[in-house]
Amino acid sequence: MVGLHKSTMKNPVVRWIDERLPIPSLLQKEYAQFPTPRNFNYFWNFGALAMVNLVIMIVTGVFLAMHYTPHTAYAFDSVERIMRDVNYGWLIRYIHMNGASMFFIVVYIHIFRGLYYGSYKAPRELLWMLGVVILLLLMATAFMGYVLPWGQMSFWGATVITNLFSAIPIVGPDIVVWLWGGFSVDNPTLNRFFSLHYLLPFVIVGVVFLHIVALHVTGSNNPLGIEPKGPQDTIPFHPYYTIKDTFGLCIYLIVFAFFVFFAPNYMGHPDNYIPANPLVTPAHIVPEWYFLPFYAILRAVPDKLGGVLLMFGSILILFVLPWLDTSPVRSMRFRPLARPFFWMFAISCVVLGYCGAMPAEGIWVTISRVGTAYYFMYFLVILPLLGKLERPLKLPESISAPVLRGGGPVPAAAAAKPMEKA
Repeated sequence: MVGLHKSTMKNPVVRWIDERLPIPSLLQKEYAQFPTPRNFNYFWNFGALAMVNLVIMIVTGVFLAMHYTPHTAYAFDSVERIMRDVNYGWLIRYIHMNGASMFFIVVYIHIFRGLYYGSYKAPRELLWMLGVVILLLLMATAFMGYVLPWGQMSFWGATVITNLFSAIPIVGPDIVVWLWGGFSVDNPTLNRFFSLHYLLPFVIVGVVFLHIVALHVTGSNNPLGIEPKGPQDTIPFHPYYTIKDTFGLCIYLIVFAFFVFFAPNYMGHPDNYIPANPLVTPAHIVPEWYFLPFYAILRAVPDKLGGVLLMFGSILILFVLPWLDTSPVRSMRFRPLARPFFWMFAISCVVLGYCGAMPAEGIWVTISRVGTAYYFMYFLVILPLLGKLERPLKLPESISAPVLRGGGPVPAAAAAKPMEKA
């Protein structure tokens, strides 16, 4: 028959579909047969875990939306009804609520893995930038979702965060009124946040699709940070990494289930079980834990506009990271001088998160300022200088070379030999 795609599928039904709509062939090429570096470690599981978590959040969110009422007079009660009266509503809500925290845990590990192994460097700059776009969309979606239960922390968190835009000269107050849909956080605010919270996950799906397309064009990075030299350096994605990802997923779901069934409110705030009251301000307004490092950066600067600029700048700086790191070597495994600076950066992020949960006074402000200074120094000063001053270890000839030799990176003597460009 002229014009039909010639399918190689063995199953007659699948072959019939594939000849008319070659999705099975596409999946087989891009997943089953897709050549991947043979040296992935378990940190490469977190991309797949993020995709699974995104599906979980969308499915549970759709079911929650069936019973939620986006109105200031009924939102809190509708959430309580989901918990008490809807069949398995408590389970769906706890999965969705803890899924947000688990999503950020997975995404943050995924990002730090990329930072450590240099996954943002050429030719994967656009792949990295799409990942940063996903992070921004995820943060916006999570913030709007946190407002929906209409508890005390939801209301006051929305009030504080949206008020930050008033620091923008000239247009700031108008932006705040536009975000609110009025002159305070009220019913129009809740309605538009609910609409956007429902819409943005599908936008994230679209950007994730582009992220995956970019990944399959450039190929995956690997712990050595060198490109595969031939078939001896790669293996098919299936069954090797599908099995590895499945094992990681099982461990992840066990941890996820522990929080859902045994500590469902551990990562939340108790004040959010109090109905929103515009006349009573909580003693200590804090965002969800995954925003705390950025909240600490915001409060580290005494000037409101300066704090807002640094808070947003701490994320936007990731877009230009591929050009700030001037080292030709990707992986920190071969950068002995860069490794301690990276771990100091990771520690500073954790410390900033802890400071964000503390009152903005005393020693906590000082520590926040030190952590903020190091955060920006790492990207703007340390990485550019290390690329010029550091003498990396010699890279292996290929991905399979360390395995065949029975060893890891070749010790430093080899710096005199020309390095393979990463």
